[in-house]
Order: sequence, then C-alpha cells, then structure tokens
Amino acid sequence: MAAVALRTFKERELHRLLLEDESLRAALGFAATPHRRTIERRMQSLLPEAEAQVSALGRQITREVPPELKQPQASAIDGRMYEAAGPLWHQKHRLQGVIPLGLRNVDTESAWSKSGYRGWVQGYRLVLQGLVFPEPVPLFAAWRSNSEGEATIMTQALAGQSLPVTPVLLGDETFGGAALVAAYAGRGGWLLTPRQLSKKRRSWKDDLYGYRKETIELLFQRVIQSTDLKACPVRGRSRNGAFVIASVWLYQVIFLSNYRRGRQAAHVKEQVDLARWRIAA
Repeated sequence: MAAVALRTFKERELHRLLLEDESLRAALGFAATPHRRTIERRMQSLLPEAEAQVSALGRQITREVPPELKQPQASAIDGRMYEAAGPLWHQKHRLQGVIPLGLRNVDTESAWSKSGYRGWVQGYRLVLQGLVFPEPVPLFAAWRSNSEGEATIMTQALAGQSLPVTPVLLGDETFGGAALVAAYAGRGGWLLTPRQLSKKRRSWKDDLYGYRKETIELLFQRVIQSTDLKACPVRGRSRNGAFVIASVWLYQVIFLSNYRRGRQAAHVKEQVDLARWRIAA
C-alpha cells in the first residue's frame, strides 16, 4: 500500500525509498531494508494474498457497516478494463507470437477485449463488488486477464468462497445467466440483473436495480481517484494486479477507519494525500 500511496511503482525506486527513509521503514515494521530481489519476488507473488485480504476485509465491512433502516443489505458488481503500459501489440501478431521490429517494452501478458463504452482495450480486467447501502465501499476485487469474462470470474470466486454473499447482488446483463443466478441463490443470495426484470411493467425491482449504476460506477471512480491509478503503471499481470488490488485494499482500510471514528467515510483521497505528503491527520 505504501508503494501505491507514494506512487512508487518500480522495485528499484521502492528499494531506494525504503533505504533512505527510516521513518517509512519504521511505519512498515521493517527492522532493515529488504533486498531489492526480495521486493521483486514479493511483488510477483502478492496478488493472491492481496485479493484474499480485500475479501476478508469486505466481510468485516458488511458486519460493521449496516444499511439504514428499511434499506436492504445489497451489493453491486461490475468490471473495468485497465489499459496496459507500453505500445500496442496487435492481435494478428499476438496469434503469430511475433513482436514486430522496433516495437519495444510490450506487455506480452496483457490481452485485448472490447466494451461498448470504451471500445477495444489492451490490458487487464478488474472485477469489483461494492456495498450499495449506506455507502459504496469495496467488498471484493479480482484482477484477471482481459480475455476472461466477468461472469466467469464471479463464478470462480463464488465457487472458491472468496466472494462475500450479500442478500441482494446487483449486476448488469453479463451476470444474468441462469446458472450463475442459481449458484448465487444456492449460497443464500438473490442476484438481480436486467434479465430478472419484467419488460412489461415497472416494479420495485427496477427501483432497486437503479442503485447499481449510481453506486458501482461511482465506487470505481472513487477508488481510481484516491490513488490516481487508472491505467497499468508497469508491465506484467502480477505486478499490476498487486498495485491495483492494493489501491482497493487501501480504500477499504481508510473507509472503515473513517467510519469507526465518525468521520465522513467516503473521504479517502484526502487521507491518501495527507499520507503522500507526510502530513499528520
């Protein structure tokens, strides 16, 4: 999280920062500066642990941050593509396994995918589940290849019991397949998507579903703005995933701390900025 808050995304830079900043080492609990190779190995292996920490803290948040009276305990889920660092490596050359001459620093682990909103993007995919009431806050995050579908990612998380199950989960049509809806119901929740809404008449289900767009999209923007991390800062799935998932985890930690202290819970970016400039809160 320190690397994300201080925007130090290269292992050499992070090693140098830890070497020169005694107060930062003390805050992180380091008696001595880790070797640069140790930092590199840690970055490569951090992703699964970071995702597990987000899920665990997400469950804690659902217990501590209840909805207001007459509000259901609901969450929303969606995905976002993060553009890879480096030049574009077109699909024709990918299939051939050829990097054209002169094309340097290509992120060969990235993949292409298309959305109706952003068009074709070369990069990776973040699937995020967030609380709807009383405030949007992350409960679950998964960093995957752009080639993996969002419903598939959720299905795997549900089967692996890493997805916090809330009584109501709001998702777009991508998540509305019968098998996934049934699997979520089997875990004790109700997955509501446009496929479950009546096309003939509007009901309270439409009003409830309306909260999806204004909460999960807002949450994506808040997480991105809190650390100014909207595209991949480095190359490689594991390294980028470690940073992006850490930014989600950082948002959770600050949100819950604000909530416990009676502060404005969504004031996360302000706390990150204070940490970045080493100003006492």
